[in-house]
Amino acid sequence: MQVRGLLLLLVLILLAATVEAGKNKKEKAKKDSSECEDWRWGPCVPNSKDCGLGYREGTCKDESKKLKCKIPCNWKKKFGADCKYKFESWGGCSAQTGVKTRSGILKKALYNAQCEEIVYVTKPCSSKIKSKSKGQSPPLLS
Repeated sequence: MQVRGLLLLLVLILLAATVEAGKNKKEKAKKDSSECEDWRWGPCVPNSKDCGLGYREGTCKDESKKLKCKIPCNWKKKFGADCKYKFESWGGCSAQTGVKTRSGILKKALYNAQCEEIVYVTKPCSSKIKSKSKGQSPPLLS
């Protein structure tokens, strides 16, 4: 009987310790989270050069935070990595300028970024002539 009582007491002590540990985790999470709702975030600043891993600073009242962020190294566009656009298809090649153009409409501004509603991008026309019959078999002759 005494062994069974000791085992029961041991189980109860372990259970109480587990519950207490769970409470500490919840309290710690509450301390880390901010009650401020009006955060103002700056642009992503790369740690070196103009792309790669970096950080963005945010402020809200008297609080400030830093978040990790990343600017892709192929992202050299003037409208920044925090502005997401929906682009239409490329237009035809201009014989006068040798470039083709397309526009993009703002889809999402991340971290309250200041973004243009419509942007235009250009690229040089391809010198290669692409065939329209990709993936199609030639017609059968009878």
